[in-house]
Amino acid sequence: MMEALILFFSSIPNLLSFFIFFLIIYLIAYFLIFPSWKPKLRPEASSCIISFFHGTPAVFLAITSLLADPARDFHAPNTPFQNLVLDYSIAYFLMDLTHYLIFYPGDVLFIGHHAATLFVFVTCRYMVYHGAYAILVLLILAEVTSFVQNTWTLANARKADVEFAARVYGLLSPPFYVFYSLVRGIAGPYFVYKMISCYISGAADNVIPRWLWVSWVFVVVTAISVSILWISNNWVELYRERSRKFERKVR
Repeated sequence: MMEALILFFSSIPNLLSFFIFFLIIYLIAYFLIFPSWKPKLRPEASSCIISFFHGTPAVFLAITSLLADPARDFHAPNTPFQNLVLDYSIAYFLMDLTHYLIFYPGDVLFIGHHAATLFVFVTCRYMVYHGAYAILVLLILAEVTSFVQNTWTLANARKADVEFAARVYGLLSPPFYVFYSLVRGIAGPYFVYKMISCYISGAADNVIPRWLWVSWVFVVVTAISVSILWISNNWVELYRERSRKFERKVR
């Protein structure tokens, strides 16, 4: 317990610096980039901006930290670089969770998602000090689509009143859906299968308690399931939109 407290307090400067970084970006987006957007849309757009500054950088940082670690397995100890990447993501999710609690307190799905994600990241970083390999690969799979998704989300928000946004949304939707489906529907489940296989074998029991990795798996499987449901609904909606357009042309 004492070791965990020392580790936590020693990392506060990193967490605080990263949180302030995301907070400043959010405020710049809200007050300077999107001042003319409707009040209902400004918070969501600002959230997309901080996601731009988290998602793609986190992917490159995570990949670099994993490649620099010769002991890449599901129960290897976290390296200092990997811990830094975890701190970066913890700060982002804390900032975005704050955003949801202030502007969308009724959005239980996203609040629950962020809280569960923070549980996984924080326990990996500050409780067991192992398992960053699995968590960071999952982070890569979760964030590799974020740049396209944030662009798509911003275009979707303004497609009704901005023609350019409508064109971007229309052009981006099919390739984004394909990319997202491949990552969340195939790569994600395959990696989770490998993760579960390792943990069930007992290889990590000495460093990651069984109840904890079961919790991690539950959070990840739930998140992937919700993602698959979300993209499935988007595919259905895209099919309906294209069908309506085709029917108008035929008439």
